[in-house]
Amino acid sequence: MVRTLGRIHRTCGSRIVIVECDAAKLPRLYAKVIDHRWKPVGTLIEIFGSIKTPYAAVLCSKAGELTIGEKLFVK
Repeated sequence: MVRTLGRIHRTCGSRIVIVECDAAKLPRLYAKVIDHRWKPVGTLIEIFGSIKTPYAAVLCSKAGELTIGEKLFVK
């Protein structure tokens, strides 16, 4: 089952992106992350922030492929 993770908020370095998540639909850690074209992006490595607006850190398998505002999904 594929669920929405959220939109990319910012990048940290070349391989980590920060995604703003929906608090009601938090995924499990180490879930596989895909983009809107169903291509694998990387792995969700951490969830942090407040309860109202959590963020997720995604470790990308390749550097520089994603843009801010792009929607990501978890598998």
